[in-house]
Amino acid sequence: MGILTNIIAAEEDEYAAIGESLRPVDEWSGIERRGIDTAKIATLHCLLTGDEFESAVGTYEPVYVADEGAVVLRMADELMERLATLDEEALELVAEELAATEEYEMEQWETADVQTLVFELADLARLADSQGQAMFVWMHPLLT
Repeated sequence: MGILTNIIAAEEDEYAAIGESLRPVDEWSGIERRGIDTAKIATLHCLLTGDEFESAVGTYEPVYVADEGAVVLRMADELMERLATLDEEALELVAEELAATEEYEMEQWETADVQTLVFELADLARLADSQGQAMFVWMHPLLT
């Protein structure tokens, strides 16, 4: 079973509406990918903050669980801030490191795809920051 993931910028109090949405990227600014799970978000968090993995995973407890199976996580402020402030060269280095992690290598993510993801997340973080919003991760299981 796979996961469909939407990472979006939204107001702090919109997490329930995000959880009930069938496709949040249709209603909020964001990106959609398959296969991004809590471990992948936590791994990015560790690379950008220096936190230990176990600590980072604990940061990403669901803020909302919908009846249909969607789960909403709130991206940590420090992760969003780091993404929003890194320059292009630093983002490229983060993407290379992220692509070399077990979480991404096991699922055979191409370095170019990880780089695109990191740059899109950085753009979204800058948008959220400029609008005083938070970033949320909406994950829904895909039946295969």
